[in-house]
Amino acid sequence: MYTKLPNYLYQRNGTFYFSRQVPSDLQTRFNKKRVVISLRTLSEPKALKSAIKLADRLETYWSTLRLELFHTKELKLSFLDNEKIISEKLKLSDALNIYLKLKGKGKDVLFARTANRNISYAIECFGDIDINLIKPIDSGKYRDFLFNKGLSASSVRRILSSISAVFNISINEVGINMLNPFSGTYIPDDNKTKTRLPIPIENIRSIQAECKSLDDDNRWLIALISDTGMRLSEAVGLLTNDIILDAKIPHINLVNHPWRRLKTKGSNRVIPLIGSSLWAAKRVISANNEYAFPRYTNEKKCNANSASNGLNKWLKPRIPNDCVIHSFRHSLRDRLRAVQCPSDIVDAIGGWTTSGVGQTYGSGYNLDIKQKWMEKLQL
Repeated sequence: MYTKLPNYLYQRNGTFYFSRQVPSDLQTRFNKKRVVISLRTLSEPKALKSAIKLADRLETYWSTLRLELFHTKELKLSFLDNEKIISEKLKLSDALNIYLKLKGKGKDVLFARTANRNISYAIECFGDIDINLIKPIDSGKYRDFLFNKGLSASSVRRILSSISAVFNISINEVGINMLNPFSGTYIPDDNKTKTRLPIPIENIRSIQAECKSLDDDNRWLIALISDTGMRLSEAVGLLTNDIILDAKIPHINLVNHPWRRLKTKGSNRVIPLIGSSLWAAKRVISANNEYAFPRYTNEKKCNANSASNGLNKWLKPRIPNDCVIHSFRHSLRDRLRAVQCPSDIVDAIGGWTTSGVGQTYGSGYNLDIKQKWMEKLQL
């Protein structure tokens, strides 16, 4: 059945676009007479849903502007110009400092680094200007600026959420009379989002064999992850002292470090070392470094992104399409399921967060039980 598209939605080269003319009574407030936004989707249902939401938001925004005009013209009231209120002047860099001072206490270096990066993007986009000069319409400009850097929709969403938090804290702390321009910024769906697939066991065995043959630090890292299911950042951020080989059961003691925080409370765990992960752990210890992978980690930072780029490039011809280094983690869950490992023990080994009141009681499973199930993976 043919569905007629609303007049503010059109398709060009397969991609859907949203287009609305700025109402004539408001055109003097803007630098262009038409709003055109790529919805970044080829799906008509998704485009229609996004366009309707966007149209509703625009109508609300335009109604707010008309109310402001009513105040100024009909009631002969006017708003104070924020630019003329010295006490309300606050640059983007100042807002960042306030945010870090109030919210950064007790947080790791990654928290500050992330906030700094996100505000740096904003300064690159707008300049280090007073925050009251940034209007709601500018949030779309910032969003498109981030997309043009090649960032995914999920990354843009996180960055906008972060900068919105910076604005909220600063506005409330200083008492600036303004709305948060980044509140509710529209983010198109990301059609590039893909389900992470596990790596087949035959590929895993082949990769592990090649890692032992090449025998360098990047191959140690891959082998370590392949039989532990650790997240890349967890492995990259290890101290050599986190690897315990002289115990009855060789294992990794996975804890928080100033340069690398763990993702969840459940991520703090002890993992038995078996198979290729045990081989890799022995090679790491033999290197006699303070940090397990000093190529990527030091006392100031843990650069898992750099590791990801290099490792995924090497893995690409060796694993199925849509698989990446993180797919070893999905594979471990599937491998444990295949040997009928109970789900709560699977979660304990991988540090997956589980639901239910019962999961919050007790001290968890000991190494003996975890090792029993991990060893079944080698059969």
